[in-house]
Amino acid sequence: MSHRTKNWLTAYAVAALIFAVLDVVWILGVANPLYKSAIGGILAEETNFVAAVLFYVIFVAGMVHFGVRPNSTGLTLRQRVTGAALFGFFTYATWALTALAVLKDFTALVAVTDILWGAAACSLVTWLTSLVLRRRLAERAA
Repeated sequence: MSHRTKNWLTAYAVAALIFAVLDVVWILGVANPLYKSAIGGILAEETNFVAAVLFYVIFVAGMVHFGVRPNSTGLTLRQRVTGAALFGFFTYATWALTALAVLKDFTALVAVTDILWGAAACSLVTWLTSLVLRRRLAERAA
């Protein structure tokens, strides 16, 4: 396996772990209570875990690609976090604003909260992942 592939897979694993912990705290502490009170009538009775897992697998790959960028050694931490913030903003805005446009009873509060969460979560995960992997990110990608 090449050095570049190992860098990417290591960054993916670290980011996935950090995002999983962070998102569980977010879901249990903020999202579930907000969703139940604001849009409870349109929530599914049970979570579709296959869809949830697919979201996490794909979304973390996006965070690593657009935020952490483990094989881009010339980037500053600020550039990595900015890329992640933009990725989170655009992806969560796509979901939230589409839901606001087409779902009955979806609220602006939920949309704005989700968009802010997407930008903040991606920024924080990228920042923490970059700190954990700072030596690896500073090395020349072979």
